[in-house]
Amino acid sequence: MRVTVLASGSSGNATLFESGASSVLVDAGVAPRALEESLVSLGARVPDAIVITHAHLDHVGHAARIARRRNVPVYLTEATSRAVQLPAQVEEYRFQTREPFEIGALLLEPLPVPHDAANVSLRISDAASSAGLATDLGEPTGALLDHLRGCDVVLLESNHDERLLACGPYPFYLKRRVASSRGHLSNRQAHALLRRLGPRAHTVVLVHLSSTNNTPELALEEARDALSVRVAVHVAPARGTLSVQTTLERLERGGEREAASDTRRRRPIQLSLL
Repeated sequence: MRVTVLASGSSGNATLFESGASSVLVDAGVAPRALEESLVSLGARVPDAIVITHAHLDHVGHAARIARRRNVPVYLTEATSRAVQLPAQVEEYRFQTREPFEIGALLLEPLPVPHDAANVSLRISDAASSAGLATDLGEPTGALLDHLRGCDVVLLESNHDERLLACGPYPFYLKRRVASSRGHLSNRQAHALLRRLGPRAHTVVLVHLSSTNNTPELALEEARDALSVRVAVHVAPARGTLSVQTTLERLERGGEREAASDTRRRRPIQLSLL
């Protein structure tokens, strides 16, 4: 499975997951033309669907335009659907926050995470590997750690450095929101989760970095301190693509390459078209 971050940050978020003939765009915070340019540069096809994690504009702002322009359905939770209100001509499916569902060859497993809008992290798997995406959350939870353990690739928010946020230009109310348990993960909080991630992950991508209250160097320093030297760590650019493969850098155990585990642990539910 190829995972490509197309945009990451407060100005827009979008990540493409591809396996064989199946592809899913998670979040749609980039304009249709920018998305199409990225797809062309990657040699990627139009995604089969758009999946929205939550209703903030940097994640859903262009979903309706992309869906109408490319004639693809949008998947979102009940709470997000109420907040977004897509136009009637957009094909819409709703998923439950703790029930897996399938789009083509991809299995998507959502999990609620604490944020000031109803939000989910996603574990996305094909028959051989899996990737976890967790962004826009105020604190790492035990349930989230369990959700990400066993993933080959983990995309995790590392939004701010706590000192830079405290001393920075944001007004007090915004500093309090970002630092709250329903705000965004700091580098220190990302470190706490990553050091307990387990041995399977071979690649970590740090996402949703603040351009005001963080630097790639600070985020990388914290993440690398938490992880084994064998784990590749990247920072997703705010604009521009970053691609990683879930099947790279398998661990060698007992002289034999570790076999891919069966990631389809639960029977996916059937979604109804609204």
